[in-house]
Amino acid sequence: MKEKQISEHIWSLKTWMIIPIHVWVVVEENGITLVDAGMPMMAKGIIKFMKQLNAGPLKRILLTHGHSDHVGSVKAILNESEVPVYAHRIEIPYLEGDTLYPKRKKLENNLPKQLTQPLLEEESGNLKSVGGLKPFFTPGHSPGHVVYYHEKDQVLLAGDLFKSKNGKLQPPMFTPNMTEALKSSAIVGQLKPKLLEVCHGNTVFDPANQLEDYVRTVERKLGEK
Repeated sequence: MKEKQISEHIWSLKTWMIIPIHVWVVVEENGITLVDAGMPMMAKGIIKFMKQLNAGPLKRILLTHGHSDHVGSVKAILNESEVPVYAHRIEIPYLEGDTLYPKRKKLENNLPKQLTQPLLEEESGNLKSVGGLKPFFTPGHSPGHVVYYHEKDQVLLAGDLFKSKNGKLQPPMFTPNMTEALKSSAIVGQLKPKLLEVCHGNTVFDPANQLEDYVRTVERKLGEK
């Protein structure tokens, strides 16, 4: 597993399974937040890295969504550290296997029932900050997909809102509602992060500068269908 510090408070941990798979370790004032949990084979490496970082205990696991390549290490990590796991309330029935993910053939029991807690919401419906991260609801790739913005470091941890290649934004793979995902991509123009991180791909610098071309390209592809 490859480790890389991408900003003052955030580390990226990467492995390969045909494509790259990233998770992120965020250093908080009182410990660590893990964003996504990759594949089961990543568990030992994630646990080892967090201990070596010596930045305090793991405080929580935040999920961008509940697909198997984003939650695979959760149970092994919880055997080491009993911490809360959070996802959007809309996502939880899908990752627990109560509801079929769109355009999937089988229910996915990716995490045990009642293990995952819903991210807290304000009266307006906006999601409340967790540690140094602000979640934003970005459906499309999955019904309850969220991204996490680290305002101090100006880094957007975007999960599968996009993939990237050679530093360029690309549409996410296996996305059942690309029209909705395209609408969700507007968060990049709203936040204008310096860096954008995706699960499948490398760092995108100043992604807002690419957004107009990205939208135009995806709209053209959608129009061809």
